[in-house]
Amino acid sequence: MSQSARAVRTLARTSAELLVTGGVVVLLFAIYLVVWSDVQTAAAQVDLRDDFEQQIEAAAAPAAQAAVQAKPVAPPTGSGMAVMRIPRLGDDWSWVVVEGVSDEQIARGPGHFPDTALPGQVGNFAVAGHRATHGEPFAHLDRMRAGDTIVVEAVGDTYTYVVDRTEIVAPTSVDVLLPVPGKPEAKGRKARITLVTCNPRWGSSERLIVHGHLVETRSGSEA
Repeated sequence: MSQSARAVRTLARTSAELLVTGGVVVLLFAIYLVVWSDVQTAAAQVDLRDDFEQQIEAAAAPAAQAAVQAKPVAPPTGSGMAVMRIPRLGDDWSWVVVEGVSDEQIARGPGHFPDTALPGQVGNFAVAGHRATHGEPFAHLDRMRAGDTIVVEAVGDTYTYVVDRTEIVAPTSVDVLLPVPGKPEAKGRKARITLVTCNPRWGSSERLIVHGHLVETRSGSEA
């Protein structure tokens, strides 16, 4: 075998080994994203649910009743601020909503946009969540239909919203977070909810949006 042939053969073998190694690295990273991130989010949800239940117990004390009945105050960033249930996504679909929508916060569960309304308030209670990885809470949000219910349990009251419509928008369409989505000049006069996630499921070129409005408020929490 000539020297040039040996060199070509060595180069080909080295290239193949590098491709295999790179493939293994990519596979391990994919496993981390899909599996390990889910494990981390599940553990975070357990802690958040425990903390939220403690908030409910504290609010039930007689001395705290006046504060609960007063105008709600936004919770600290990163803390659990409500429990959301969506029957359309399964009888056991239940997630603690985190205050904040940074990468760190929505890695722990669906996150409430801080500048939007709190649950039950007039305005737009807007929540973002992952559709893939980190527990993928909004994985099947595309199954939502008009008339579906979204139950949000906050400290003090439980709110039921009904879905009005869904839509696909560009990532830059931040007007979906307005008190009246898509209408910057309009003044919010009723309580709404907006859920935001990426579209398609394993991409981020678009945003899938679910819009709804409040139809019922019940005193007390069920978390």
